[in-house]
Parts: sequence; structure tokens; C-alpha cells
Amino acid sequence: MNTENTKAQMRKGILEFCILSLINHREMYVSDLIDELKKGKLDVVEGTLYPLLTRLKNGEFLSYRWEESTGGPPRKYYQITEKGKLFLDELQNTWAELTDSVNQITQKN
Repeated sequence: MNTENTKAQMRKGILEFCILSLINHREMYVSDLIDELKKGKLDVVEGTLYPLLTRLKNGEFLSYRWEESTGGPPRKYYQITEKGKLFLDELQNTWAELTDSVNQITQKN
């Protein structure tokens, strides 16, 4: 069993869930996402985030718009799509079921 691959897959799924949850509240720029993830003690770098955002965009869960910046190149702001909101609902339900199951197993004496 390759535990590093398993951990990486779990982390990727959790990050997608967190990203969709954050963007569901408001459209976000990549550095905003990184800051919010760090507040939640998820240390993520741009090199990890961009492929996830691209995959979510290609899956039509996210869209984006460009906005001119006064201090540099234009910024890409991500928004959640209707399909993304439905997927987020599924992820929230799955997460609740999973945490309930894990808590039942690990809290037994």
C-alpha cells in the first residue's frame, strides 16, 4: 500500500471541497484563497492550487473573470457555477456522513 499516494488523493479531495466552500461565499483571487486556507491551517502553495482550480474550471464547477490591477498584471477572480453549487452540496453531505462514521468508530471505548 502506498500511503503517500492515498494521503495525496485525500488531501486533493479535501482541498477541492475547501476551495468550493470558500468561493461559494464570494468570488476570490488566488492569493485570497491561499490566505483563507492558511487561516484554516492548510498550507497550500500556488503550484498546488492552480492545477486544482483548472480542473474545477474544466469540470464547469468554477468560472472566472479578469480584472485589471493597479499594481501589476490583471487578476483572475473565480466564481462558483450552478453545477459547482450542486457538487458542493454533494461534498458537504459526503463530508458529514464520513465525519459521523469516523467519529462513531474512533469515539468507541
